[in-house]
Amino acid sequence: MSICHPLNSRTFFRFLAWWIFFSCFPGLISSAVVTLRSIEIFQKHELIVNPTVYFVCKGENRTVLPDVTKTGVVYDFKGEESWQPLTQLESKKCKRCGFYEKDTIKADDIFAEWEFCSSDFKAPSGKYTLFKEKELNVTFHCPECTSLPAASNTATEKHDDDNRLHVAIVILISVAISTVTIIALVAAYKYWQKKKRQQEQARFLKLFEDGDDIEDELGLGTVI
Repeated sequence: MSICHPLNSRTFFRFLAWWIFFSCFPGLISSAVVTLRSIEIFQKHELIVNPTVYFVCKGENRTVLPDVTKTGVVYDFKGEESWQPLTQLESKKCKRCGFYEKDTIKADDIFAEWEFCSSDFKAPSGKYTLFKEKELNVTFHCPECTSLPAASNTATEKHDDDNRLHVAIVILISVAISTVTIIALVAAYKYWQKKKRQQEQARFLKLFEDGDDIEDELGLGTVI
């Protein structure tokens, strides 16, 4: 009869507890691994020897891609190669990364440099494609990146920003319409008051003119 070692049992249950915890609360994961799924380089910068292509993020070790030696060839990977994964991405911080070609004489040549963020990966596939004209076409894979807070909240934050912009535009238009309406009403009221004063003055002058005509007819104008 086999006896299970107590240390192995504790390790197993500890692993099971952590797996259940992070499965129930994926938003608590702060980083996720990124693997390379495919790459195609469109040109090489070394004229004679085969290119030595590598990937590196600032402050990290470089990852050499030993199979990538020819232009115009799509190299596919399973994510299980000895040099995988490429890097890890955090939930709220991007990395400055790039693909380069080793140069034997001068500084290494650059295929592409960019800010690599977990929000670049789209659900549900967890893939991100980087294309740089005349240089390379790369596909990355990171299913966990879509569960990170920065990635999952990107669409919501953009939607909230769009809503706030829409509300601000509506408020601005409403204020403009209200201002124009008030100015028009004030101008109309002042015009109406002006016309009313002119009509009253005309009636008042007409009354004097009518009074003078009556006095002339009665001959009262010459009586002292």
